[in-house]
Amino acid sequence: MRIVNIISYILVLLGAVNWGLFGIFDFNLVSAIFSGARSVGSIIIYSIIAAAALWLIISPFLTRGRLLLGDGRKDD
Repeated sequence: MRIVNIISYILVLLGAVNWGLFGIFDFNLVSAIFSGARSVGSIIIYSIIAAAALWLIISPFLTRGRLLLGDGRKDD
């Protein structure tokens, strides 16, 4: 589950960077890469980022309020 959380964080951060670029510079990075906001590639990327965000919302409920990112060991 730790790997899924880390990948989800990376995807959500990439989505946030895309929104930041769009808001500040009116440049949509995903649309530029896939030649349009409604292309199949763009829709797939947007869907994956949305699923990652939903996972980060649901994951703490499944792990009793903790979002696991480390290995769980305590430093001595």
